[in-house]
Amino acid sequence: MIINITSRRAKIEDDFKQRVEKKLSKLDRFFHRDVKADVIVTTEKEDEREKVEVTIKSNGVVYRGERTAPSMFDSLEAAVDAIVKQIIKNKTRLEKRLHSNNFVPKFDEADFNSQEDKNNKEESYKIVKQKLYTSKPMLPDEAILQMNMVGHSFFIFINAQTGKVNIVYKRNQGDYGLIIPEEE
Repeated sequence: MIINITSRRAKIEDDFKQRVEKKLSKLDRFFHRDVKADVIVTTEKEDEREKVEVTIKSNGVVYRGERTAPSMFDSLEAAVDAIVKQIIKNKTRLEKRLHSNNFVPKFDEADFNSQEDKNNKEESYKIVKQKLYTSKPMLPDEAILQMNMVGHSFFIFINAQTGKVNIVYKRNQGDYGLIIPEEE
């Protein structure tokens, strides 16, 4: 596993780096060797707590755990435990997804990021963060699984059946919705 550790307003000692490597090496049984893990440690100034975010990307699936505790070691333990729980909870779905041939048709990846006109001073909206997102075609059930794995309330994906961009989202009642853009 390739591990990248980043700190934000936090000092990372060698013993923490060793603990990260030891803890994440236990996850090697779930992943291939070339999988990438990003660990971000942030010190929250207002209450001096340590937040640890662990993100692992493997075969188009993102596993993410984020926890905050008084100690970065405690946060790391809880974040990795959250990822293990996700894997165990969704084990059969993940096996089905990773071993199926649902991704045979290849689609060109479209660039969904629009460039804001920098000369437009009348715009009242300010974009403060921009993410580059790559999506493999998948079925809505797989998109819901992926959304739950990263802990978000919505997920944008390319529908493997239609080749169109769709969005799944978690409703307040606990069930899920699917947004299919209508063509004009």
